[in-house]
Amino acid sequence: MKRPASANVVRLGLLQTRATPDPRRNFRHTLALAEKAARQGAQIICTQELFCSQYFCQSEDYANFKLAEPIPGPSTDAFRKLARKHRVVVIASLFEKRAAGVYHNTAAIIDADGSLLGIYRKMHIPDDPLYYEKFYFTPGDLGFRAWDTRYGRIGVLICWDQWYPEAARLTAMQGAQILFYPTAIGWHPSEKAKVGVEQHAAWETIQRSHAVANGCYVAAVNRIGRETPVGGEGIEFWGRSFVAGTSGEILSQAPGEQEAVMVVPVDLARVDETRTHWPFLRDRRIDAYEGITRRFLD
Repeated sequence: MKRPASANVVRLGLLQTRATPDPRRNFRHTLALAEKAARQGAQIICTQELFCSQYFCQSEDYANFKLAEPIPGPSTDAFRKLARKHRVVVIASLFEKRAAGVYHNTAAIIDADGSLLGIYRKMHIPDDPLYYEKFYFTPGDLGFRAWDTRYGRIGVLICWDQWYPEAARLTAMQGAQILFYPTAIGWHPSEKAKVGVEQHAAWETIQRSHAVANGCYVAAVNRIGRETPVGGEGIEFWGRSFVAGTSGEILSQAPGEQEAVMVVPVDLARVDETRTHWPFLRDRRIDAYEGITRRFLD
């Protein structure tokens, strides 16, 4: 397997896929793409959000809880095997059944030896038209976390978390060099012509700003295709997965309508360099931020 020559260079593998109504088919397809990314030299591989199924949160349907699985479970077992085989780190976004009536939107972090380093449970849970996640997901209770993997220290956040600078900051403050965002975001087709450009621009800008403010890399992994599991117009997922550098620059971006296996090299030495030359973490006024824990300053 080809590896980068520099010890500081790590290759990120982003899996942007089109989900079908068949969860088993989706899982096999994503596992095959992860194998492909590993063969192409990826060292840290990340799936899109809830890759095993179509985005079922478009309706409130108790039958969809059958899609959930425990962690550890069948999916993590398969990815742990792949991680050991190819010596890669895997971030797998799963619908976790924690207990009867307690479900989470969870990312499993697997190290290159196949060990399950831990999990991140989505902290911010949206409730918008066709994004009825509060029906399904208990808010995360593990906080914001970072993990030392074989190839670097990483943090993982999930989709709606990407709009919150507090989440990125608290993860970066634990030393994360790369922030991964498994994602499922798209347009309501009837709104695309009017606000589509600005919606996508806002999504990209906020995540690039996390890279700037924290001097780290950001990798956002989205899905593609129009999904209509409950009929109607559904959601048109816009793809365009990307990796942003430590100054917010786009290093690589996937197309909007095609599946993609992205393998993107990043130099982790740039994190220390950027944080030294742009010392935002040094100059934070931690003595003046007590109001940030309040809902609103009246």
